[in-house]
Amino acid sequence: MTTPRVALAGATGSIGTQTLDVCRAEAGRYDLVALGASGRNIEPLIDAAREFGVKVVAVADTAAVAALEAALPACDIRGGRDALASLATEADVVVNGVVGFAGLDVTLATLRAGRRLALANKESLIAAGPVVRQAWRTPGAELVPVDSEHCALHQCLRANDNPSRVSRLVLTASGGPFRTHSAAQLAEVGIDEALAHPTWSMGPKITVDSSTLMNKGLEVIEAHELFGPGAPGGPGVPLDAVEVVVHPQSVIHSMVEYTDGSTIAQLSMPDMRLPIGYALAWPDRSAVASGRIDWSQLARLDFEPPDTTRFPCLALAYDAARTGGTAPAWLSAANEVAVEAFLAGRISWARIADVVAEVLDAHDGASADSVGDVYNADAQARRIATEVVDRSVGAGSSGRAS
Repeated sequence: MTTPRVALAGATGSIGTQTLDVCRAEAGRYDLVALGASGRNIEPLIDAAREFGVKVVAVADTAAVAALEAALPACDIRGGRDALASLATEADVVVNGVVGFAGLDVTLATLRAGRRLALANKESLIAAGPVVRQAWRTPGAELVPVDSEHCALHQCLRANDNPSRVSRLVLTASGGPFRTHSAAQLAEVGIDEALAHPTWSMGPKITVDSSTLMNKGLEVIEAHELFGPGAPGGPGVPLDAVEVVVHPQSVIHSMVEYTDGSTIAQLSMPDMRLPIGYALAWPDRSAVASGRIDWSQLARLDFEPPDTTRFPCLALAYDAARTGGTAPAWLSAANEVAVEAFLAGRISWARIADVVAEVLDAHDGASADSVGDVYNADAQARRIATEVVDRSVGAGSSGRAS
């Protein structure tokens, strides 16, 4: 059995650093041949390249190229917008841990090259679902989700080989740090509070998304793209059969209900190294345990319905998915702009959902048939979202530092 070559895009982020942990834990099982990052923080990139002896290092920021060439003279250093996507042809498996819409090029390049994509970048699938599905049909292309919920669904679906017997997909949500907050308390949420997730250690953007339940809304769309009608090899589950339940302990990561009433669930303690290892080892499994449960200490598992009144982002995501076309791209782009504005202290936490809703109200009904359509939709939504944020700042809607 040959050692799979692995390329890692987004190497300095949360998914990237945990992917490196997985490779360390099973030294010799994977050949890490390429690393990529935005280029804003190159020291960890240099350290990882030296540790693993990678052959190719890519950065989106061309200003970082000279420093990388000086530090890594034996490496092929690539810079610019297409640098990260160029890693797709270097490996058998590409981990896409890039944050936000910027990960789309990596997703498409990997699938079009007929490689296995370990996808942690949900925004590219959400914004460009029809285009990604087309690339996914390339001979040899595989897509294994790294999001813990979708990885759980992927595992649960292996329990049954008849897609018509899948009745319902259930995504679990921790509820975030403000699950029990009143509307009055939510109006006073600060940046530091929003970045304090109760169960997961993630990057700032995803952590804020979790606090608003937008992360779960994006995951609903992602599940629809991965396992809904028309998805390559999927069970064809309709959008209305993708449900969300709040589960504060984050031990059950998702569930699949079958037509006979049986529910298959995937359980583990919160640890992203498990889904990363699953995607790298597919169709095998990792030999190193991550997230093992101590059943003598697991006292309870709680569930409750999500509150879309206090957390309207989840309902906005369902609306965008039902609208289809470029609406999910508008949702994702508007949310990125709003979250950036919140983290910069320009708008309040509660205003994030308002910005997204206002942008979706302006959606032009365009389709997402090509990459150009998706990029145009993203740019248009960002422009409108920026205008909405600027008006909010002018009206005095700002965040608090803590």
